[in-house]
Formats: sequence, structure tokens, C-alpha cells
Amino acid sequence: MAQLAFNRGLADLSQLEPFLAADERLTADPFLLPDMQQAVGRVYRALLSGENIAVYGDFDADGITATALLVQGLGFLGARTIPYIPSRLGEGHGLRANVLRQLHDEGVSLVITVDCGVTGLSEVQKARRMGLDVVITDHHTPLDEVPPAAAVVNPKLPGSSYPFSELAGVGVAYKLLEALLRSIGKERHLEGLLDLVALGTVADMTPLLSENRYLVKRGLELINTAPRLGLREMIGQSGLTIGKVASENISWVIAPRLNTASRMDHALPSYELLMTDSPERAQQLAGWLEKRNVERQELTSKATARAREQVLERGVSPLLMVGDESYPAGIAGLVAGRLSDEFYRPTVVVGVGSRTSSGSCRSIPEFNIIDALSRCSNLFTRFGGHAQAAGFVLPTRNLPVLQEKLLEMAATELTGIDLRPRLDIDAEVTLLELTGDTYQSIQQLAPFGQGNPLPAFLSRGVEVVDCRTMGSNGDHLRLKLKQGGITWDAVGFGMGADQPEITALLDIVYNVEIDHWSGQLMLRLNLLDFAVAG
Repeated sequence: MAQLAFNRGLADLSQLEPFLAADERLTADPFLLPDMQQAVGRVYRALLSGENIAVYGDFDADGITATALLVQGLGFLGARTIPYIPSRLGEGHGLRANVLRQLHDEGVSLVITVDCGVTGLSEVQKARRMGLDVVITDHHTPLDEVPPAAAVVNPKLPGSSYPFSELAGVGVAYKLLEALLRSIGKERHLEGLLDLVALGTVADMTPLLSENRYLVKRGLELINTAPRLGLREMIGQSGLTIGKVASENISWVIAPRLNTASRMDHALPSYELLMTDSPERAQQLAGWLEKRNVERQELTSKATARAREQVLERGVSPLLMVGDESYPAGIAGLVAGRLSDEFYRPTVVVGVGSRTSSGSCRSIPEFNIIDALSRCSNLFTRFGGHAQAAGFVLPTRNLPVLQEKLLEMAATELTGIDLRPRLDIDAEVTLLELTGDTYQSIQQLAPFGQGNPLPAFLSRGVEVVDCRTMGSNGDHLRLKLKQGGITWDAVGFGMGADQPEITALLDIVYNVEIDHWSGQLMLRLNLLDFAVAG
């Protein structure tokens, strides 16, 4: 446990207890965020004068949960709110001037953005000219010039005194709501919204450290004890069990389903699922998302296979860029992520249009993709994102220049770096050391995710008692492993093709997890890699 804590930056014992407790000591005063006082003042003015307020979100799970949180939270204050979530396929990320004009024409006088807006310089300028105020809450990297909004609440702004810069979009929206509700003694309403904060924070792959750790832990408690109606239905239909939902289940099961709506159609069904109080509607929406998620998986697999062929035909370069008219905008990011994981390169997947093209980028820790895009900003209609995930829209004629510039930057910055994926191993142990209450002790470090990964262990000279493939296509391995008189079950997901490499003695890297198969709870090893012993 000391080693695991040290590996997570907790070198001082004084840091360990607050980390394990994950209580309110990890939170900070919302008024330390830039422009929070101005934001609260403008929202209260709208409430007192009965203005119509639009909540302008984003189409991914972070934006959807942030929109639901702010609409529900402002409802506690009696606000008249209109949610707006753009289409991923038709509009893309960020503010659109025509939508702001439409909202203004419908009688909206204040727009609050969630998970977007900090790069919307021209759009906010146009909104001001039409008499529409904008309060921006966002967590994306700002440009050199900040939009002239009534307030810009973003922990990443230069000069921010907020002690934690890695809040998700839903986290920043929550801090605005916290400031609003606590100012008038209604903070009791905050507790019931933490499930949304946990969903969006984990889904957006923000580090589960500091305040995020507190927010996700409390949100998971709510999800496991009193989930909202739509979430309860999704948990049941996806095969999860209420009371046993962990952050990993959000990452691999719940978030992909929430994101499926916008990837295949529009995000509104996911938003409605989180907001509905109708059991029948919740069941219908969860079933629709379950079906579309299967379709999304099939579409992604086919597109990834095609993109992989393009990469191999052209040769593996420091930065991978593939594209044609066949890549749907809804899955381009997923394809980029899979290629980046496999080849360990920054990857750009572009859906090429006759006049306009859109791209999704996924990167590796050694290459800051949003910084690279910023250096090509003159080529884009719009762009935005984070160090390892970003997107853009540009005139198709600019694609060759973009590719040339990105390749040049990657070649320069990645020179001399061993571009192979690696596993960070927490400790070398024997299988015997994992018995007793070791698993329960490790769980004190949960919730796990970005910045606080599931502990990975190395055991050497493990005896293979049995090994067979499993799954309809033999894609996975199921093994029995023995060491020091102890036998463990193990699984190797996606390792079915590696069965011929299994020998009598192996060195293995793995996580320890609980297998819920057939209603029984059994500890097992989840293999991450293996090699011939020695």
C-alpha cells in the first residue's frame, strides 16, 4: 500500500489520509474560479427579472450531464430554462452564431454555456451585438484571446487562483451551481446532482485526483444507493448491478451508451433519459440506446479496420493521419483512439467533404495535440479540445497543409522517443501476497481512472495449469495459474490469438478484480501482458 500511494504522488503521509477519505477537504471555494462573482451576479439578475435562460451544452457525455445538471439545478431556483445541445453530425462542437440568433429570437436574454464556449470569440462578439448576454462555463484550453462574455468561468484561464485545473465541464457547471445555491442557503439540493458530476467527470477521462476524486466518490455512492430513473434503467439493461457500479463501469459501459446517441443520431435521447420521471419513457430510451450502441460498435470495428489498412499502406509515421469521405463524424474519435492505442502515435481521422472536412484527434502523453492545432489555427474554421483529445473543422483545401505541418511538428518533438505503448507496473509481488484482505485494502484507493489507475502487478515464474480460449470467436483467454501453492483464475481479454505463445511458466502483468459471473463473487487476475518466464 505504501508503494501504491508513493506511485500516485502521495510521498508524504499527510497527503495519504485525505486521499483515502476523499472528503470535502479536497474541495475548494467556487468563488476562487475566474469570474465566478460576475457569473453569479448575472444569473441572479436573470432570476429576479424573470428572464429566459438557455443552457447551451455539448453533445458528449460530459456536455449532456452538465446540461442536465444546470437545467435541474436552476429549476430549484425557479428559473425558466431552455436546454440546447447541438448535433455532433450537423453542427459540431462549440457555439454557433445562428443558434444564438435563434435563441435570442425566441426570447432568451441569457445563455449559459457548459463544456463549451471558451474558444467562441466571434460567436460571443455577435451575441453581444444582438443584445444577448453569455456566461461561459468551460474546462477546455483557452486561446490567447478570451471571448468578451459577461463571465468566463474556467479553471484553465491564465491567472486562475483555483487550486485544481482539471475539473470536467460538468464539474465547472457544478461549481457555478454550488456558488448560486450556497449564496441563498439552498446547498441541500447539490447532493442529488453528484451522480451527474460523476458520470461526466469519468466519461471525459479527467484525472480522478483532488476535487474530482471527491465528486466521483460521492456521485458513485448516489448511483449505487438511489440512482435516478433513467440511469437505473440503463444499469439494468446493460447487465450491471446497482450497488456494484464502479468508475470502470462508467468508462466502459455507461459512458459509451450516453455517447452513442450523438454518434449515431442526436444527443437529446441521452439528455432525456437523465431527466425523465416516467418509468415507461426511461425503459424505452434505455432500450433505444442499447440497440444503437450495438450498431455503433459494429460501425466502429469496420471503420477501424479500414483506417488500419490505410495506415499500413502509407507506412507508420510519427503522426498518423487518415481520411476519406467514408468516416462518419460520430465515430472518427473512436477510430483515432484505437489507432493511437495500437501504434502509439498521435492520430487524426478526418471525414473528408467536398468543401468542408472535420477531424478528430487522439494523442499520446509525449505530444500535446491541442498545442499543435493551435499553431495551425489559421487553417481552421474552428477547433478545440485537450492535450490528448481534440477536434477541428476546416476547408477541405487546407487538409494537405495541415497534414504537412502536423507531421513536421510530430517528427521534431518525437525524435529520439521510443514510440511503443508501455505498462506502468506498481509492484512486483507473488500471487500468495494477494490473498487475505489485500484486495479490500487496494479498494481504499478507488475510484480508479485517469491519474489514479487500477494497480498493475508483476508476478514472475507463474505456472500455467490450464489455458483455453473463450468467447464466440475465441477472442479471449481463460487460464488457471499457480504459484506458491495458490491457484488463481485469470482472463486475458483480446488475447485469444496469443494462445500459442503460452508456455508452462510465465511472467505476467495484471490487475486484480472481482468476477461477478453466475452471481458469485470471485477474485481473478485480469491479464494485461505476459512473457515467457525469465
